[in-house]
Amino acid sequence: MKKILSIFVVSFALVFSSNLFANKIGVIYDSGGKFDKSFNELAFRTAERVKNELGWDMIEFEAANNTQIEQGMRKVADRGATLVVAMGFAQADAVAAIAPQYPDINFVAVDVCWVDDPAGNIYQACYLEHEGSFLVGVIAAMASKTGTIGFVGGMDIPLIRKFQGGYEQGALHANPDIKILANMTGTTPEAWNNPTKGAELTKAQIDGGADVVYQAAGGTGIGVLQAAADAGIMGIGVDTNQNWMHPGNMLTSMLKRLDLTIFEQAEKTAAGTFEPGINILGLAQGMVGYATEDGMVTDEMAAAADAAAAGIIDGSITVADWSQE
Repeated sequence: MKKILSIFVVSFALVFSSNLFANKIGVIYDSGGKFDKSFNELAFRTAERVKNELGWDMIEFEAANNTQIEQGMRKVADRGATLVVAMGFAQADAVAAIAPQYPDINFVAVDVCWVDDPAGNIYQACYLEHEGSFLVGVIAAMASKTGTIGFVGGMDIPLIRKFQGGYEQGALHANPDIKILANMTGTTPEAWNNPTKGAELTKAQIDGGADVVYQAAGGTGIGVLQAAADAGIMGIGVDTNQNWMHPGNMLTSMLKRLDLTIFEQAEKTAAGTFEPGINILGLAQGMVGYATEDGMVTDEMAAAADAAAAGIIDGSITVADWSQE
């Protein structure tokens, strides 16, 4: 009996020790919600991939509002996170405050590129969304039969104006006569999670003649794409490949490869090769683009989008960043 008990105690100790010292990825979601089928959910799925493929544990925190972010980030750090992923520009202040206090923890700050990093433990990732949006704008203009397309953004902030600006420039590049209707959902964080308002804005654009609508609105975008599908027009998804959501009514999705960023930094953290710094990620780095799987992009559209991508990379096409205007 004593021998059996000893074996149990040793086995428990080994399991406890393994869990205690395992690498852990912590994800702090932004106000759009964990299951927004876009920005946040892509981070969640990537964290699951880190867990399954790299053998890490996972810690999560979903704030009810932005005032809880710093407290949540501290809790994730205190629970032994090896790598903390801060999702969105609204977490910049929290990262700036928390990261120096935990110099042995690595941080990935998505959509943040301006934080001082005295401890040297923050990978700051900003994406050239206007470049990827330019490509789907080209595709939208070519796909439109009415000569009118739409854009629905989430919170009216410089970041979302990057999406809008790239989209409009790409559409005009493909068709100088294209008409573009654009709306933002609101001016507070609630704008990311209002599918009903997204649907209303989309219906108004459809009434105005739009037969392709691009959404960059987080959870609100679910309503945008649903309204487009219900009306029998084409929707364009964002961040991750959303083409599966409404087969037959999804033209394409603008890809923002924060999944690659997060997974790569987890691998580098495990290998001891994590490199902090500010990183600007666009077409040249393979970090924005467009999706064709389950979409309706024709060979002609793809050829035009790929030609535009090549022009952006070699500098022959300039895409203005509307967040700077």
